[in-house]
Amino acid sequence: MIVSRMMHSGLMVLAQSAPAANGESAGTQPASMMDILFSGGIVGVVILMVLLALSIAAAYLVFDQVMTLRRREVIPEGVSDTVRQALLTARQAEADAACRRSPSVLSVVLLSGLAEMDLGWREVEKAVEDSLAEQAARLMRRIEYLSVIGNIAPMVGLLGTVTGMIFAFQQVATTRGAAGAGDLAEGIYQALVTTVGGLVVAIPALAAFAICRNRVDSLIAEVAHQAGHALTPIKRRPVARTRPPAKAGSPKTGSPKAGNPKPMNPAPEVRPPENVKPGTPPAPPKNE
Repeated sequence: MIVSRMMHSGLMVLAQSAPAANGESAGTQPASMMDILFSGGIVGVVILMVLLALSIAAAYLVFDQVMTLRRREVIPEGVSDTVRQALLTARQAEADAACRRSPSVLSVVLLSGLAEMDLGWREVEKAVEDSLAEQAARLMRRIEYLSVIGNIAPMVGLLGTVTGMIFAFQQVATTRGAAGAGDLAEGIYQALVTTVGGLVVAIPALAAFAICRNRVDSLIAEVAHQAGHALTPIKRRPVARTRPPAKAGSPKTGSPKAGNPKPMNPAPEVRPPENVKPGTPPAPPKNE
């Protein structure tokens, strides 16, 4: 009987406490994502707008690099073989025209080498190296912005976190400690929203930067290989060397060779005596 009465009283207590618990759960619903995003006040909203702009810029740069770093855009098919065959048959104009019909990174590098063709292989090789460095820098110039966004976004998020923490502790200082732990925790989680936003923008941007950089390195290495293969006939071609003509009237110096006898010294000039007039016969020789 005693046990049955204790169980009955326990069930009555649970029945009375259940509506109260249901009322508390109905009154405290979890905050939605939009409530959390806009819970940081005006400063938090401004920082989130900055992060949104950075994310849009990063998405545009990724799409631009996907379209730019395609293999057929950087290394068109058949250009290298066409230029090589044209150079093997000494048709430089045809090689130049083949490069201009397919504008690309490979075509620009080949045109730089063909422009120095008459000066020999050393000048061609130097022109190709300079053009490769210039094209690699041009491709990397836009990718660097992804690295900048990936480094700036966490800083912007951290700025929102610091300002939110300042406002939270300012509230504690204003109330002279009357604010409870719940109020302080609410201010802190509102401040951490901007840090999450900064990381969400930075992580994909840095990943895309690493992928695009490796893609550029591999494409530039392939361009260098195909350019060297296409311009190899220039290296095998003999270079005509001509000696500049000698100036008129200037005597040639050097050791005498066979067939070119050394010119003899001219005979000394005989001058008449100073006291003899012109037209006078010469005096007979004196007998000693």
